[in-house]
Amino acid sequence: MSKNNNNNNNKSVLRLKDYRVRSSDSLSKVVLLHSLKDDSGKFNPCKGGNRHTWFRRNVKSVAFMFVLTAFMFLLDSVMVSVFGSINFHGSSSTRNSDGREEDSVAHKERPIVEMYGRLLNLASSALAEEEFKQESLNFWEEPYQEASKWTPCADKRYPTSLGKPGESNGYIMVSANGGLNQQRVAICNAVAVASLLNATLVLPKFLYSNVWKDPSQFGDIYQEDYFMRTLKDDVHIVQELPLHLKSLDIEAIGSLITDADIVKEAKPIDYVRTVLPLLMKNKVVHFLGFGNRLAFDPLPPELQVCNIPCTFEPTHAEHRLRCKCNFHALKFVSKIQEVASLLIKRIRKFKYHAAERQLDKQLLGYFTPSISSKEDYVERGSSRYLALHLRFEEDMVAYSQCDFGGGEHEKKELEAYREVHFPLLIERLKNSKPVSPSELRKLGKCPLTPEEAALVLAALGFKRGTYIYLAGSRIYGGSSRMHPFTNLYPNLVTKETLLTYNELAPFRNFSSRLAALDFIACATSDVFAMTDSGSQLSSLVSGFRTYYGDGHAPTLRPNKKRLAAIFSENSSIGWTTFEDRVRKMIEEGQRVRVRGSGRSIYRQPRCPECMCRS
Repeated sequence: MSKNNNNNNNKSVLRLKDYRVRSSDSLSKVVLLHSLKDDSGKFNPCKGGNRHTWFRRNVKSVAFMFVLTAFMFLLDSVMVSVFGSINFHGSSSTRNSDGREEDSVAHKERPIVEMYGRLLNLASSALAEEEFKQESLNFWEEPYQEASKWTPCADKRYPTSLGKPGESNGYIMVSANGGLNQQRVAICNAVAVASLLNATLVLPKFLYSNVWKDPSQFGDIYQEDYFMRTLKDDVHIVQELPLHLKSLDIEAIGSLITDADIVKEAKPIDYVRTVLPLLMKNKVVHFLGFGNRLAFDPLPPELQVCNIPCTFEPTHAEHRLRCKCNFHALKFVSKIQEVASLLIKRIRKFKYHAAERQLDKQLLGYFTPSISSKEDYVERGSSRYLALHLRFEEDMVAYSQCDFGGGEHEKKELEAYREVHFPLLIERLKNSKPVSPSELRKLGKCPLTPEEAALVLAALGFKRGTYIYLAGSRIYGGSSRMHPFTNLYPNLVTKETLLTYNELAPFRNFSSRLAALDFIACATSDVFAMTDSGSQLSSLVSGFRTYYGDGHAPTLRPNKKRLAAIFSENSSIGWTTFEDRVRKMIEEGQRVRVRGSGRSIYRQPRCPECMCRS
């Protein structure tokens, strides 16, 4: 069966689930009323004879009614079975669409897990009552007008900008590790370091990972020429090392720098003191890994006047360069833009925004969906959707050491996973004081479950029919763990359910390219909701929405510690009180804040080096 058929089945089943009882009953009543009417149109089963005579005269109609009713119940059972067997990621294979192998246990049917049955019932009732009411609170919009006063300006040149130096101190090579989002951060950090050290940056490479199994390189994800053109006035960038340096044994000459040589969140001064002398001596250094190896602290003023060639500006030039790199220079290749555009069209059911948004234009380029006229927009309307990054993958769940209500089986399964995949964690736990799962939850250390995410959305007033795009990897526990969520919000889709097998084929087994589709779908959504604010994808997406959203791209960030305190009262808290506390928590997270010292420029770009305030 084709992917399109699967998609159609999904939609049909969702409709049947909501209305199957009503439809069956209504159809039975219509048939019954039709068969029992006499020629005058009135009900009179005994008119003109006894009951047996009437029955013989209408036996065909009665039989037809029973057969039709039985058929409807049979069809209902089949459709529900099909729905239950369809994985919400649209695949039953033992390999994820991102190419990673999965344990066979992930495919075993599990019992449905509900940690907050009482709250789920209250939420279901509240959603039913609100279905035909106008939304009282609108989380589809940014709550603070201040957000619209900040505009992008990292690509502007100022009179104080020194630009790139005339002569380079040498070449910087970077081999970035991790997935798409970690690599993106590494690229922009490398741009800042190259500027700091007056170096020429060789186009970054991506390390192959046994976890992600993705051989993609820079040019498979981003437009190389556009990247180099955008930054040409700031940093020397070349595609390859010159021939006379290619033959060097980088490690033998001492120019190989690993993550062990540079501390995490290293300050710019560390690079000037340790890396620059190597660069000037050997004319090349190679950063291997380079994950989160540059902090967001400014260069100390005393280093502005130095004996070594230095172009670092007193006005935090590295922040501006990082912003320019992340928000302007890194554009996805046309194939990713094209398929992402198709994905968004299907999420929105081919209904678009009335005006072209900066977000769409930056991420989709020439493939930005458009409408032919304003009248066409009014006629067809706009289909809003919420994108949810639900961090509940098995590795994250296991690493957290929390209890998620799955009983002894879940406990043993996660312990076994930790022993295989996190041996260092196991050793550390042996030598430290144990922390109970309940205490971890109180501290806000536990990933939110799909059930908790659904309850938060319900408390915020999102209606049952809300169209929700689910981003991320496979959810631990599969459809059984997702059941509480889909029971409240059935209109849940993913890239796998919206795109056909052939449309996804160029991306299959390339996790970074698949992640790019999620990135674009989340960044261009009407509302973006995250369950883990520490996630790199969530951080980068929320930053993009802040930078290009023009004050009309709300992001929902739950505070896990506060949320844990609210959920701890699940046996007694009233729904109105639950709503009020959840809404207050989210609203406080939406306040417009200027980036604080040491905070990520990628996540919080509201600062003078990155955005301009009108």
